[in-house]
Amino acid sequence: MSIEIDFSYSLTEDIIKEISKDKDEPSWMLEKRLEAFHLYLKKPLPNWGPKFEKLNLHKIIYYISPTVLEKNNWNELPKDISQQFEKLGIPKAEREYLGGVGAQYDSGIVYHSIKESLKKQGVIFENMDTAIKLYPDLVKKYFMTNCVPVNDHKFTMLHGACWSGGTFIYVPKNVKVSLPLQAYFRMNKEKGGQFEHTLIIADEGSHVEYIEGCSAPQYNFSSLHAGCVEIFVMKDAKVKYSSIENWSKDVFNLNTKKALVFERGEIEWLNGNMGSNTTMLYPTSILLGEGAKSESLSIVMAGENQNQDTGAKTIHLAPNTSSIIKSKSISKNGGIATYRGFVHIGKKAKNSFVKVTCDNLILDDKSQSIAIPVNKIENQDVEISHEAKVGRLSPKEIFYTNLHGFDKYASERIIVGGFANEVVKKLPLEYALELNKLIDLEM
Repeated sequence: MSIEIDFSYSLTEDIIKEISKDKDEPSWMLEKRLEAFHLYLKKPLPNWGPKFEKLNLHKIIYYISPTVLEKNNWNELPKDISQQFEKLGIPKAEREYLGGVGAQYDSGIVYHSIKESLKKQGVIFENMDTAIKLYPDLVKKYFMTNCVPVNDHKFTMLHGACWSGGTFIYVPKNVKVSLPLQAYFRMNKEKGGQFEHTLIIADEGSHVEYIEGCSAPQYNFSSLHAGCVEIFVMKDAKVKYSSIENWSKDVFNLNTKKALVFERGEIEWLNGNMGSNTTMLYPTSILLGEGAKSESLSIVMAGENQNQDTGAKTIHLAPNTSSIIKSKSISKNGGIATYRGFVHIGKKAKNSFVKVTCDNLILDDKSQSIAIPVNKIENQDVEISHEAKVGRLSPKEIFYTNLHGFDKYASERIIVGGFANEVVKKLPLEYALELNKLIDLEM
């Protein structure tokens, strides 16, 4: 039975208990929620990065009790919900090239499905609320323990207290999932907060690709997205995680994404951020096993009244590990794009390799591009390089494209498209087209 919880003016322990009760959770999850909540109350907001004047945490609606039970048939959803996902192309993508799809609307999963062929191989693809009931021991072992502990920072504490929905994936040993799995998160409530939790466990020798998409309508009040992604890449496993985020310009996107990578495991992060008022996002790879690898490729676009504070982190704790970070940003109409990166080479991480590249494109005199790289090196037996380029859209580039018959807008679009191409070409076709459309809209 669905209930309506109205606590738009404060967050209390009683409300955390109501969320857990509404979800019929085990006692250990309630204990974790309360632990996170009490830590959250004591922790101040970050005193670095973007400012939070427009984010009133006492006005956010932290939990919107689902009014629609989860379905595995799009036709069984209410039309107003199914039509929104149809416009986004999710059902079509599922039919054509996805192995499974989850769809979240505000605080609850409304649709979830996985191909029978993957089920037969033992692949688990469920929403997090269901996974707690069906696989409690597995979830308890990995949920906000070693990867993203609840005390990581202010917004993981808030997430741990209020999380709802999200995705749980487990891929058994040596299973190669040939078709991507996808989830799409839609935030529809004015002044709403969304706290979906993604937990991916790729067992030894397994491969999986997962794609997330996010969007929200525009309102006159600030909203909050503080999701969390935890990925466990076991020995010889490979995980590719892609995310295209197009939150509306009143959303504070304060997301946490982290992966633990064991011996010869590989993680690939691919992120595109087009929307939101403010974004703070730094996908993190902790390379725990010898030969572990991480690659992070991202593109952000900062327009009028947008502050995109993004980057990546890699922590090398074992020998013969390698990481590549490539960050691209585009600033226009007064937007601020900041690259904030961190590389740590531990004492035991001998013979490790790191390459960091930041490319920043500024389209006018009002916009800003800022790079804040930090490297912490604790042994000398490593190879590390960092390149940073900041450039303006030059009159010469516009002139040459004008010679081919393009006006100023088309010239800018061609140049920006080429700048973003390295990210676009790594996405599946439908998502590459979507990212290109989003870039067109922002231009």
